[in-house]
Amino acid sequence: MDFLDIVNYAFIAILIGVSGAWVFLIKSMLSSFRNTPYLDKFPQKDHKTPKVSVILPARNEEGFIEKCLDSLLDQDYANYEIIAIDDSSTDSTGSIIRNYATKDSRVIHVSARPKPDGWMGKNWACMEGYAAATGEILLFTDSDTTHSRNVISLAVAHLLSYDLDALTAIPKMVCLDNWTRITLPMLSTFLHTRFSALRVNDPSKKTGYFFGSFFIIKKNTYEKVGMHQGVRQEIIEDGALGKKVKESGFKMKMVRGDHLINAVWARDRSTLWNALKRLMIPLYLQNARIAVGIFFAVLFLLFMPFPLLAYSSVFLGHSESFPALFIVSIVSSGLIYAAGMLDARELHIRFWHALCSPLGSLIIVSGFLSGILQAKRSGSVSWRGRAYSMKDHMQNSISV
Repeated sequence: MDFLDIVNYAFIAILIGVSGAWVFLIKSMLSSFRNTPYLDKFPQKDHKTPKVSVILPARNEEGFIEKCLDSLLDQDYANYEIIAIDDSSTDSTGSIIRNYATKDSRVIHVSARPKPDGWMGKNWACMEGYAAATGEILLFTDSDTTHSRNVISLAVAHLLSYDLDALTAIPKMVCLDNWTRITLPMLSTFLHTRFSALRVNDPSKKTGYFFGSFFIIKKNTYEKVGMHQGVRQEIIEDGALGKKVKESGFKMKMVRGDHLINAVWARDRSTLWNALKRLMIPLYLQNARIAVGIFFAVLFLLFMPFPLLAYSSVFLGHSESFPALFIVSIVSSGLIYAAGMLDARELHIRFWHALCSPLGSLIIVSGFLSGILQAKRSGSVSWRGRAYSMKDHMQNSISV
């Protein structure tokens, strides 16, 4: 057996593991699709209509915020206010909010003070909105999100009928360009497993997660877990806050709302690239070894079966190890395609975008690698017109 055969058999062993992992991921994903509860399907109990404060942070959202505000103002819930926060926008976002506030008293215009050091921008804007809120229940949403007319009524009824402390709804992820359409199915596969509703809704699991586009929480619960101040340095603040709620022993639930809520996932290539980097950079700064290990796991799970399939097909008759590598590469590549297509169907993404799984996987892997390589640089992540040094944020969070 020569050196090339040894390398090939090592790849075969890895791809067998990859195939087993994908069988588990696909099984978990299908279970999540079937068993995740819906926002509008539950045994409703009689309840009061407590005041809801919708907290809507906005920075440079002139292209989206009008649709969002229109959908919020059209709600059939009787007792609510909309706290719309202009987070130091450099476009017309502030004037749009001001105009809405002038026309409808339910809209309260808040101009966020300058962001303090050690805070992520959105987290600070949410705290500024909370300071102006008068409701017993807080609903956090994003400016590029639109809502069905009954979504607040359903969320409050669901929260109170089950005596929950917090509720988050999975939105329909809207993609505005082809790059995000071919990437989202591959990335979303992991959301359906690691942060699935089945794990979040299981009291025995530690998994907690909020979708920033829609989560509703009792005001006193929000205060007890430290509010957004407690996650001020977190770039994925919704996930971090959901985790704190679950770990603090509060009763939370994740439901499907993709037929009621639309949320833009990534707007263009630049937003997509920074979204991928911001998933990896905090992990790397917390523990570089674990982050690098995760990167290589994702590399082999998402991408390596495709080049190994091409490699083994070219040298198919070279030695006995190549046919075996070819077969296991076909199996693992096919499982990746199957997962992508299943998820694309669930996400309402066209079939041909799922066929671009190798390219989508390459984009994800490249984004993660870029995050690792740039983690310690100043301005390693750009988000809504701000550049953040995640290294400084991590140091600030440790020193506070």
